[in-house]
Amino acid sequence: MRKFAKSFKWLLVTAVLAVNLAVGARLYSQETAAAEAKAEADSPLEMYTLFSKVVEQVRANYVDGEKSTYQELIYGALKGMLQSLDPHSQFMDKEAFTAMKEDTAGKFGGLGITIGVKDAVLTVIAPMESTPAFRAGLLSGDKIIEINGDSTDGLALEDAVKKLRGDPGTTVKIKIFRPKTQLVKEFELERAIINVPSIKDTRVLDGGIGYVRMLQFGEETAADLQAELDKLEAQNVKAFILDLRSNPGGLLTSAVDVSQKFLKRSELIVFTRGRDNRMERSYRARTRQTFPGVPMVVLINGYSASASEIVAGALQDNRRAVLVGEKSFGKGSVQSVLPQDGGTAIRLTTAKYYTPSERVIHDNGIEPDVVVPMSVENWRNILLSRNKAEEKNGDAALPAADEGWVDQEGDEIPALVDPAKPEAEEIDLDNVADPQLDRACDMLRGILVFQKR
Repeated sequence: MRKFAKSFKWLLVTAVLAVNLAVGARLYSQETAAAEAKAEADSPLEMYTLFSKVVEQVRANYVDGEKSTYQELIYGALKGMLQSLDPHSQFMDKEAFTAMKEDTAGKFGGLGITIGVKDAVLTVIAPMESTPAFRAGLLSGDKIIEINGDSTDGLALEDAVKKLRGDPGTTVKIKIFRPKTQLVKEFELERAIINVPSIKDTRVLDGGIGYVRMLQFGEETAADLQAELDKLEAQNVKAFILDLRSNPGGLLTSAVDVSQKFLKRSELIVFTRGRDNRMERSYRARTRQTFPGVPMVVLINGYSASASEIVAGALQDNRRAVLVGEKSFGKGSVQSVLPQDGGTAIRLTTAKYYTPSERVIHDNGIEPDVVVPMSVENWRNILLSRNKAEEKNGDAALPAADEGWVDQEGDEIPALVDPAKPEAEEIDLDNVADPQLDRACDMLRGILVFQKR
């Protein structure tokens, strides 16, 4: 009986092992089959064959033969392929690649707006002060739905920029959809030479608080900032505010150079991470010349983008500054330009930016420590107020931006301002409140009082 039980036990173990092997083999075969099916579906030979077959069929049968040359078809396919990846990847023909290399940062014939893609729609990130776009009344967040009568739906970002830029003195029509009012308006703007400074509004506020507003990150931004910081340091400021609101960004090197003016040597500023280790690169503070370690606030809003977000994230993660305002735009991807045959090139997103605490900037933005909401209309009035004394070309007067709006069906609507109350049309530019700056100042004054005690 004992012998039988022992034999039965071994038979049972053998049966269980056999079942496990059978199940394992089946799962393995299913996984192998799935992997093989996936590999077969992504077979390069099969896909290249399909592509070449379609090209030949189009060349042989498309009604307009002049539109179906090999170059037209291949260039069109490449543009579509890169554009389908993300708004920042692009195929550039010889003309576009040459124009990109010859482009002069900070000075060009255009409208004075920085644009990006938000929620898959071409969006105004920031209108630059004293430019045609700013004077016309365009606001951050406006959606560009048409350029010269052509829809922007599916238009690549770089192609949109190309359409908007042009010779100074020429005009371009753009149709704007404003999400806040759900209304549409067409603007005809005259292009001008756009020369944007890096730094503006350097001053000392009540309580010995230094203040600098940065408009963009260009090649000279770090040097320009250092000159202003030297002036503030000579006045023995007790705290400091760096205003990056509606700063659309610019050069990575500039963002690193600006950040390290406030950080200790070797502190991490930002790093990139791509598909493999080749695109992983860290940027750390290296300079020995830093601004005194006074309490610091960085102001951001929903249209602080790119390099602005790198600086804000670095100072926040290193506990060097408190962020006040609203969540930033969320543009933090790395584009590499890869030259191709025949003078063409591709601009390809190859990595993303990460803050020192490994937060992804792209599509997420930077969250402020202290949230203080403020409308884009209020921000525009603040800028008009600051420029009132120095502007001579009419920028300080609000344009008739409340006229000419229609609903989405094209029906005209009454003026947004009640004509029976003409006083409502006037904005008292001498008394425009800045709640975000006020909150930052209150916070810094509180810190200074606490430190003194």
